[in-house]
Amino acid sequence: MRENVQKKNSIILFIDDETNWLEAIRMAVDDQPLTIITATSGEEALRKIRQRKPDLILSDVRMPEMNGFDLFEKVRSNPKFKSVPYVFMSSIDDFDAKRTAKLIGADGYIEKPFDLESVKRVVLDLLLRFNAARR
Repeated sequence: MRENVQKKNSIILFIDDETNWLEAIRMAVDDQPLTIITATSGEEALRKIRQRKPDLILSDVRMPEMNGFDLFEKVRSNPKFKSVPYVFMSSIDDFDAKRTAKLIGADGYIEKPFDLESVKRVVLDLLLRFNAARR
């Protein structure tokens, strides 16, 4: 079933204010036919989302100016983007962030530091699940 994701050039938006995490995530999926868009802030992410609707969003929780939870609320409040899967990323010991992500309805949570295979698996599994649901 992964072949269905690989045939579709899905658009993935990665948001993190630390560029080393953006590069690590990009490396995790670089062997897949995915269009990768990155943003280093919530405001930049909103601009990019309006320009090109992503198939999946991975967002850091702790960012200056607009945190990942505020960004999530803005994305989900727009009917056009309400169904886009949204995954949070944060530190392994960030229990409050994990709990909040679950409570507000996030589609996943990735703990930092992460291994590349885990990120790849989460991305591909969510794309498969949400692409199948859209059919």
